[in-house]
Amino acid sequence: MGQALCCVQVDQSTVAVKEQFGRFDDILSPGCHCLPWCLGYQLAGTLSLRVQQIDVRCETKTKDNVFVTVVASIQYRALADKASDAFYKLSNTKAQIQAYVFDVIRASVPKMELDSAFEQKNEIAESVERELAKAMSAYGYEIVQTLIVDIEPDAQVKRAMNEINAAARLRVAATEKAEAEKILQIKRAEGEAESKYLSGLGIARQRQAIVDGLRDSVIAFSENVPGTSAKDVMDMVLVTQYFDTMKEIGASSKSSAVFIPHGPGAVRDIASQIRDGLLQGQNAQI
Repeated sequence: MGQALCCVQVDQSTVAVKEQFGRFDDILSPGCHCLPWCLGYQLAGTLSLRVQQIDVRCETKTKDNVFVTVVASIQYRALADKASDAFYKLSNTKAQIQAYVFDVIRASVPKMELDSAFEQKNEIAESVERELAKAMSAYGYEIVQTLIVDIEPDAQVKRAMNEINAAARLRVAATEKAEAEKILQIKRAEGEAESKYLSGLGIARQRQAIVDGLRDSVIAFSENVPGTSAKDVMDMVLVTQYFDTMKEIGASSKSSAVFIPHGPGAVRDIASQIRDGLLQGQNAQI
């Protein structure tokens, strides 16, 4: 605002209050105005019409007895048509707004639990804006916007909330890990069962092939060598297989000696044992 002689200049987005002999006379809009001082006119002050913001920090507690600090941002402006009320009725606009914000927040937040307070920030902001608009309109001010920008619990409460959240996530992770291990064990057991089943089928088929081969060998040998019985041929074949097995064991790099019965009746005992074992295996398979 500029001033020279009896002229005053009012800046844009600003209004000036004109008085005559200390009494309110008029509101001066932006531009150049004549103020004849000799007639008692003077400029009492100016009032900005721009949107202003005040941040209010209010400490209160929730329904579950947790102390929190609620940070509210209030955007307001003076109304041009009520500029006289805004200029004369309030001496400290920010203090008045802060008092109303404290009153509304401390009346609404204690009715909510901590989690609900975070979830219902918009409801708290609407309550503050509604009460402020009703109260400040009488003083020539408009509440443009009310925002609850933050709800800050005590540091220990924050740490406890983080630990609870971390514990819950660890519990879910442990459950998922246990479930995965369970599935792996089930699949592993199913694979082992299938492997053993197929191995059993292979052994059964192998034994069946051995029995069939021995039977064919006995029949062919009995037909080609007169005077031999099937038992004699079977004993000879079993003993031959027994010694072949001993040869393979002796040829292994991890085996240097094999102890076998060496008495006179050892060969007959070995043949009898092998024959009995094969017959038992065949009967069990059948």
